[in-house]
Amino acid sequence: MTRPVRLVLTLHNHQPIGNFEGVFENAYRDSYLPFLELLAEFPELKIVLHTSGSLMEWLVAAHPEYIDRLRGMVANGQVELLGGPFFEPILAAIPRRDRVGQIASYKTYLEQLFDTPVRGMWVPERVWEQSFAGDIADGGMEFTLLDDSHFRNAGLADDDLHGYYLTEDGGKALKVFAGSERLRYLIPYSDPQEIINYCRNVGERFTNAVLVFGDDGEKFGVWPGSKDHVYHNGWLRRFFTALRDNLSWLSVTTLSESIDHVAPLGRQYLPDASYREMMEWALPSVRQQEYHYTLKNFEHHHDWWRLKQFVRAGFWRNFLVKYPESNEMYSRMLQVSRRLERLEYEMPASALVDQLKEARAELYRGQCNCPYWHGAFGGLYLPHLRNAIYGKLISAENQIDAALHPPGSWVSIEADDFNLDARKELKLASDQLIAFVSPAVGGHLYELDVRGIRHNLLATLNRRPEPYHDKIRENAGKAVSTHGGGVDPNGGVAFKHPDLDKKLAYDTWPRKSLVDHFLQPGLSPESFLGGEGCLSDFATGVYQTTIKRSPTQVECRLSRTGLVGPYEVTVNKTIQLSTNRPRDLIVHYKLTGLPAGFPWHFAVEMHFAGMAAGARDRYFYDARGRQMGMLDARLNLPPMERIGLVDEWLGLDAALDTSIAAAFWTFPIQTVSQSEGGFELVHQSTGVVPRWEFVAPENGEWEVTLTLSLDITAAQAKQLASKPAHTDAQLLVR
Repeated sequence: MTRPVRLVLTLHNHQPIGNFEGVFENAYRDSYLPFLELLAEFPELKIVLHTSGSLMEWLVAAHPEYIDRLRGMVANGQVELLGGPFFEPILAAIPRRDRVGQIASYKTYLEQLFDTPVRGMWVPERVWEQSFAGDIADGGMEFTLLDDSHFRNAGLADDDLHGYYLTEDGGKALKVFAGSERLRYLIPYSDPQEIINYCRNVGERFTNAVLVFGDDGEKFGVWPGSKDHVYHNGWLRRFFTALRDNLSWLSVTTLSESIDHVAPLGRQYLPDASYREMMEWALPSVRQQEYHYTLKNFEHHHDWWRLKQFVRAGFWRNFLVKYPESNEMYSRMLQVSRRLERLEYEMPASALVDQLKEARAELYRGQCNCPYWHGAFGGLYLPHLRNAIYGKLISAENQIDAALHPPGSWVSIEADDFNLDARKELKLASDQLIAFVSPAVGGHLYELDVRGIRHNLLATLNRRPEPYHDKIRENAGKAVSTHGGGVDPNGGVAFKHPDLDKKLAYDTWPRKSLVDHFLQPGLSPESFLGGEGCLSDFATGVYQTTIKRSPTQVECRLSRTGLVGPYEVTVNKTIQLSTNRPRDLIVHYKLTGLPAGFPWHFAVEMHFAGMAAGARDRYFYDARGRQMGMLDARLNLPPMERIGLVDEWLGLDAALDTSIAAAFWTFPIQTVSQSEGGFELVHQSTGVVPRWEFVAPENGEWEVTLTLSLDITAAQAKQLASKPAHTDAQLLVR
């Protein structure tokens, strides 16, 4: 006898901050709209829908008719809305104050927009730590759902998971459903009758069973091949029809209805976890390969079915270790959050309230999770997503500084542990620029924010090994070329660019700016790019630091003495920012201790990120204004006193002047990563290396001054010509 079963279909729709307009539009056309249109033909069926705040804001602006349709389905009870943190941050990656603020703000936003109570929430990427229970409750939420693997990791068996459990943190209670991995693999890939049979089997064995499907809505039209399968070939219609035909015992309902009519299964505390694949991706690359090898060797063991629930991989927060660039964004976000919290506390309640609300809205947008990690698809490897995060964080800090400083030019300098490495970094700021310097790592300039265009010119990414690179090597010459999209219809490996195996290369020092090199005389650019010919450890060594400030000028003075071959040499590097040149960063080098009469080859590596390659309106130019190639060009230029980089779309002209003519190498840094359409080559930054080959004078000293000038006149002209972007900041902030 089949007992009644409740089936909850939960969809999570999301597009990240900074994704291309066309991606939003295609997902709307291929998935979000057709799903609701078909669901409307089956009014007996209910679903639970989570739409991330970044996507919801876009839908409100771009497709108000969709919002009207959804509002009607919410009003008649066919759709239950889930809340969550507004802009889909990983909860582990933001401070507690922002977790509660984001959750409460999105709850308010949805309740006002749809005139409905919002009782539950979606946990982004199902990244869970037990302390989140109290934060979620403080944000006004009654329940959430996680993967059943979270519960199995706590020691529960599959038969214990047909419902929800109570949990708490600090006495603050939360109800948690177990989303079925079995249903995630069945929907939408198996025949609908197989799904019905699975539900029937559970109903034959359990009373008051609640089965929960929770997964990406993009499975229904966006994922490769899914549009044809789900809509054109009729899978979703057949599935809905099968559900309707079995409503006598199978209630297709909501999470709230299940809580209101079914008792909890008990109390449970869940270990730190995410979905299985996410925890694998969080492992270091070598350990990830060992983990897969171990699973493969044990999967045929006679007790594997009993053991596997206790086998776990990594921990989400270690993405911040695996990828230092992710930690740079994370640390920057924490700085902005702390500054904003302090300012909100110190400012009178009535002062600058709208300005601070907008700053908090931008901070929340800058916490969107997608570029903070990397797994099966782009994420961290996608420059436009990283650039968007930095853009929002810079925008928030612009609002904060506007509240603290009177109009006009100003400069400041401070030392603190800005990147959480237990060593102090330096922050030089003006009303136009923000520069972060790491004395403990080569005296690098590791972030350079152009405030007027909200752009970090050093949002770079190093080339490093990934486990899937072995697959690229194994399929060299055999993989199908997709020429910009799609997948291999035969199920093989797809390359979006040719000869990717030949493009695999790994960096041995951070690709930042003011990276100091002593090189072999006559070294070729090819050898340099291969990491050869470096004669010292100045590129990553520790520099001693002093700072100097006045009302009109700030500077940091960095000094390091080290060996270049057998010789002890000192590099003094001074970085200066002033009110009379607030968009210029002036760097003075003085080398001492050079043995007289010996040939020397000194170079300073610079990088420029977010200036696109392969486009004719992004190019190099010389002192006469002559174009010298696009920004992905490999140039080996004779001595000259200026090189410039222009990105007309960004509206930025970056000019590097040298007091002594320098020869220049330029080159692109390109990573090889995987995406939905196959393996691809991604431009991360443009390297520019001024270098000098000279014979040391009698006094053993040599000096040069570099001036980096950042002109955004073109961008400002475009901003004046365009209307200001609409913001719903007043709805965002608690």
